[in-house]
Amino acid sequence: MSQERLTSGDFTQESEPFELFAKWLKDAEASEINDPNATALATVDQDGLPNVRMVLLKGLDERGFVFYTNFESQKGQEILGQKKAAMCFHWKSLRRQVRVRGPVTVVSDEEADAYYASRARGSRIGAWASKQSRPLEGRFALEKAVAEYTAKFAIGEIPRPPYWSGFRIEPTSIEFWHDRQFRLHDRVEFRRAGEGWEKVRMYP
Repeated sequence: MSQERLTSGDFTQESEPFELFAKWLKDAEASEINDPNATALATVDQDGLPNVRMVLLKGLDERGFVFYTNFESQKGQEILGQKKAAMCFHWKSLRRQVRVRGPVTVVSDEEADAYYASRARGSRIGAWASKQSRPLEGRFALEKAVAEYTAKFAIGEIPRPPYWSGFRIEPTSIEFWHDRQFRLHDRVEFRRAGEGWEKVRMYP
């Protein structure tokens, strides 16, 4: 990928944020060493204290940005309680960043089942064995739980745990940022306006 492509401000002419994000994600898949779909997910607990951690984007369409987790985990409980979240993608190799925020909905059972079935068998076992975000007395306890569920589901398909599913952030805003010389960056925010989007160019 040429330096000209990396520093181009042409993205500021785009009028649809999901198509632009898909292009940037494709660029990241070609340039990032690990997990181009990794994103920092921010939530808020019942006391209004923010939390942030890395997750993997697993779905994208005009409805929003999808990731999966244990609903009994800290992030799961915070999202179910507040029904809102934010994401930040940062692709260092491309000098690009995208921020997303908005209300959150639960994906359909059909979506969750399809994605769960696509995961490696060990990952499906892990979803049953891990009491995510809760105290663990030692590594052996986790390994023991993995062994127990491996034996339990030794034959046939592994069902999706009832507490494991996906969330979809339905963005009210999506902001694209691109590094430019002397910190005079390109920064464009798309804001939900009815059925469409309002585009605002921002000072860096």
